[in-house]
Amino acid sequence: MASKNPDPGAIKLVVFDIDGTLVDAYPAIADSVNHMLGCLGYPPRSLAAVKRSVGWGVDGLVRKFVPEAEAAMALDIFRRHHDARLRRNIRVLPGVKPLLRFLKRRGCVLAVASNRPAKFCKIILGTLGIDGYFTHVIGGDAVRRAKPYPDMLTRILKESGARASQAIFVGDMTVDIACGRAAGIFTLAVPTGSCTRAELKAARPDALIRRISEVRGFLALKKT
Repeated sequence: MASKNPDPGAIKLVVFDIDGTLVDAYPAIADSVNHMLGCLGYPPRSLAAVKRSVGWGVDGLVRKFVPEAEAAMALDIFRRHHDARLRRNIRVLPGVKPLLRFLKRRGCVLAVASNRPAKFCKIILGTLGIDGYFTHVIGGDAVRRAKPYPDMLTRILKESGARASQAIFVGDMTVDIACGRAAGIFTLAVPTGSCTRAELKAARPDALIRRISEVRGFLALKKT
């Protein structure tokens, strides 16, 4: 991990995870999971159980709830339902829009790195009206290895022309922290998603913040 706070004046790129970091789409995910389970004859699962299973991509999510022999069928059911369901009952988390506006005014390039398929990421961002802030949207289906591997972040660095020392990564899961560490990017963890504060602290992010608005403090230029 980075050994010290980044130089605010050097930051050109800010990358975000999506679920639990920028948006709350857990009710929509739970609806699609329970639709899938109902179609296959299984009882529904609670929102809390589904939330704790999010973050490892759609394949990983589905396999948390059905036997391997039914995974392919379950995945197809989930995808077809979620494609439509994802446009309802989702919301931007508090503090996100003001932060995005601040970062854009600062001239930062913004990106999303999510284990979700890019298609679903773009549906979420477009539905919530924040897609225009993001230059790069990389999903787990766009790289050979999803998080915790660094492939998404290294691809975004390459496409944006930024160096790791010129970037910040913000996520809500231990898998995000591992990804940021592997990419050599200063990584902030925020406990607004699937992982508890204790779990995030144990994973040793460069900084553990309480809410996403605190990202702004790492970009604040010192007065001279």
